[in-house]
Amino acid sequence: MMGRFKRENRSQARWIMGGVSKGRGIGKWRKPRRLEFGQTGARVCPSSPRQDAVPRFRWPGDAECASSTHTPAMSGCKLPMGLCPDMCPAAERARRERERRLHRLEVEPGGRGNAPRADPRRTVKEYSRPAAGKSRPPPSLLRPPPVLLATVRYLAGEVAGRGDVSCAEVASFVADRLRAVRLDLSLQGVDDADAATVLEAALATLLAVVARVRPEETRGAADPVLLQTQVQEGFGSLRRCYARGKAPHPRQAAFQGLFLLYNLGSVEALQEVLQLPAALRACPPLQTALAVDAAFREDNHARLFRLLRTLPYLQSCAVQEHIGYARRKALARLSRALSTPKGQTLPLDFIEHSLALDGLQEARDLCQAHGLTLDKDRVVFLRGQYSEEGLPPPGSYHILVGSKLQGHSLEDVVMAEEDNIHRPGSPA
Repeated sequence: MMGRFKRENRSQARWIMGGVSKGRGIGKWRKPRRLEFGQTGARVCPSSPRQDAVPRFRWPGDAECASSTHTPAMSGCKLPMGLCPDMCPAAERARRERERRLHRLEVEPGGRGNAPRADPRRTVKEYSRPAAGKSRPPPSLLRPPPVLLATVRYLAGEVAGRGDVSCAEVASFVADRLRAVRLDLSLQGVDDADAATVLEAALATLLAVVARVRPEETRGAADPVLLQTQVQEGFGSLRRCYARGKAPHPRQAAFQGLFLLYNLGSVEALQEVLQLPAALRACPPLQTALAVDAAFREDNHARLFRLLRTLPYLQSCAVQEHIGYARRKALARLSRALSTPKGQTLPLDFIEHSLALDGLQEARDLCQAHGLTLDKDRVVFLRGQYSEEGLPPPGSYHILVGSKLQGHSLEDVVMAEEDNIHRPGSPA
């Protein structure tokens, strides 16, 4: 007979996941012991599979800097201000309509399929890579900061939530149009405060639409590597803008925290954050991000998932792609500690709650994907059964991400100050 878990063994499972501290406080964040900086550099901790496949944090190259905010003083000349009043210049609208290169999100409703017409209220300027030797676009083709901000608002409020188009197609469209927003911004002499406002809204929108893409949707409709690159470029542009400012921007702490959460487990990202001014690091959004990063590095899964439950919506979007890997590590730790030749069991609802899964079915899928046997509503830990093949099964992330909107629209989250957005309660 397989051994059944008694009530006290739930406490044992919680202790295995790091939920019970023995002589070590976990209420405050501390610098991870596994991370050491010195003259010889940083010692790299294990990264998630996504980090192995794609560089999660890197400084952009020279070609990528063309899409970052530009400092007029560095160029030796004064850059013009944009004069285009529309989301897409009329000349580009006419050209793309003539060449039949309009996206279906940009055409007039009810238009004929063989001759689509551009809707000026929906057409958004597409990204065009600056070519060597090509002259700068005239001010009439550049959108000033107020128009750029209105463009981001439109993408967040009217496009991001479209139900008649797949999330992958929406993300691909929005990422391209936001890249054009960053390029327009870089070609003008824009004040750092105005530039930061536009870049923050653009990055928040991009994080949200990318988080809504399911892995099975990316085939053909969107390139996940390109989307990740666009997010990293967005962080690079914004953080360079912050570095040029003389004083912290109102939402700087929140977006520096988003940077760390998106690059969770990256030594380079943590080092960048630890080099920020102490007053900025003391802000609650950054303190929370540092606590999440510490729990992730230290494999304190109980604290990690308690913290993940409390994150606001944007922070949850930023950390979403690390959740599957964290769940896998937690399940592997339980398997190593509890597996016996006869098999010990643990209730599936314990797995569901501890790993913040969306229902018992997700708990079953997770256990079965790792070779574990199920006995009704319990998972059986038999020695030698646990296995890891491929990526962890994708979840719906409703508890940890989707539910965090709490009645707000994405436009509210993108455009509002961070402190005005609903925050869940503090972790226990």
